[in-house]
Amino acid sequence: MNINGLIINTLKPTGVPVSLRTYTGNEPQYITFFTEDYPELSADDEEEITGYFVQIEVFSKINYTNLVNTVKDLMIQAGFNRINFRDDPYSSEIGMFHKVMTFSFSAYV
Repeated sequence: MNINGLIINTLKPTGVPVSLRTYTGNEPQYITFFTEDYPELSADDEEEITGYFVQIEVFSKINYTNLVNTVKDLMIQAGFNRINFRDDPYSSEIGMFHKVMTFSFSAYV
């Protein structure tokens, strides 16, 4: 399973750049993400299901409410489970609002 490809393809309809870990462009809105994986289910000493934690971060110079709702809807439609969302304080250093969204996902090996 290519979890990174799944996330990128899932979020493509947002129309904003989606990047693993870092973004170096100049768009007023963008999404970064990273994943953690763990053996969710094993049988006969073999991993049967891999679990993933996915952290999606939305950065925006404008109101990001619609983008955040779109990301949430797209991820849930793709089979991800919502864990928690949090607003980070406005960063005057980069001039952007920041929303952190955590999801989980399970996939057969």
